[in-house]
Amino acid sequence: MSPGEKLDPIPDSFILQPPVFHPVVPYVTTIFGGLHAGKMVMLQGVVPLDAHSRFQVDFQCGCSLCPRPDIAFHFNPRFHTTKPHVICNTLHGGRWQREARWPHLALRGSSFLILFLFGNEEVKVSVNGQHFLHFRYRLPLSHVDTLGIFGDILVEAVGFLNINPFVEGSREYPAGHPFLLMSPRLEVPCSHALPQGLWPGQVIIVRALVLQEPKHFTLSLRDQASRAPVSLRASFTDRTLAWISPWGQKKLISAPFLFYPQRFFEVLLLCQEGGLKLALNGQGLGATSVNQQALEQLRELRISGSVQLYCVHS
Repeated sequence: MSPGEKLDPIPDSFILQPPVFHPVVPYVTTIFGGLHAGKMVMLQGVVPLDAHSRFQVDFQCGCSLCPRPDIAFHFNPRFHTTKPHVICNTLHGGRWQREARWPHLALRGSSFLILFLFGNEEVKVSVNGQHFLHFRYRLPLSHVDTLGIFGDILVEAVGFLNINPFVEGSREYPAGHPFLLMSPRLEVPCSHALPQGLWPGQVIIVRALVLQEPKHFTLSLRDQASRAPVSLRASFTDRTLAWISPWGQKKLISAPFLFYPQRFFEVLLLCQEGGLKLALNGQGLGATSVNQQALEQLRELRISGSVQLYCVHS
């Protein structure tokens, strides 16, 4: 990108940020683009066995210390009593509102994966894949721009994601996959095995960060003969995103070019009968046709280019 060159305008729904691994608690961070319906925050961690009190996750309207910012959603597991429970509340104008209580959340001494799924009128919370509570907003979701984590908790990872764009009108939780903590940055080029090929309904997830001086990014699906029936390629020289056929033909994808230096992105590929659907940062961008027999014969996902990989899942 040349000096002074303007970036394409990016909708808020495209603004994601890299996952954070092993932050020191208390931990406070800005939520890029703020919160909006369809956004999901993933918290992966452990409550120490010798924890004596509580921890809390606050979705705040700002990060000032004085005056204390409003807290739209306060999620507060407490385990200092014989009956562990969770308190949820809202802080507005320095005063707590009426609290809501949910019993039976025993986290002490165990690891967990909590998903906060933000809808139009309420936030839903799942713990280890099971729905736990829902809390109706008392302050506008659009006011939230800060996440705070405090208390007796060891945080392994925090992620900011969008829900599955391929599930239209679904009220169910999206699938939450733990981040790869042992190797938060995977080696590039990367090869990921697909031992059973692709089948309808399978979703491939790739999360990465564009390097400072990028050249290209390529995601290809290959069969046992190393043929690639379909490839996805982002070119930084002409700022295009395209499907590449096995014969090198390029089919441009009509979308803002979002692969800029130091920007985080998430690619989703949904396999369906006779083709693949593409979503970038939670927004559906169309599909490409691939013979179903060819999809079933794919055995490798290969990623190369100017990126830092954080997650590859299929």
